[in-house]
Amino acid sequence: MKKKRQIEVFTAGCAVCEEAVQLVQRLACSNCEVTIHNVTKETKVLRDKVKRYGIKRLPSVVVDGKLASCCAGGGVDADTLRALGVGQSD
Repeated sequence: MKKKRQIEVFTAGCAVCEEAVQLVQRLACSNCEVTIHNVTKETKVLRDKVKRYGIKRLPSVVVDGKLASCCAGGGVDADTLRALGVGQSD
């Protein structure tokens, strides 16, 4: 069995972040495991992940341990997420 693509969405629990969550959930397929992290409920583990991934703005999406380029520069966008494999069941 193929390993599922790990997708982490980091949010602040706001309306803008919710739009990004909905986009990721719409794009995700059966090969995608989506986890939502609300950084307002910060824990040491979550702080460490934010630092390790280099997250500087919210919302941000990490796919298989890599911060999506759309999140490093601008905002979350469907084309970049698809290019990373989100929504592809292969």
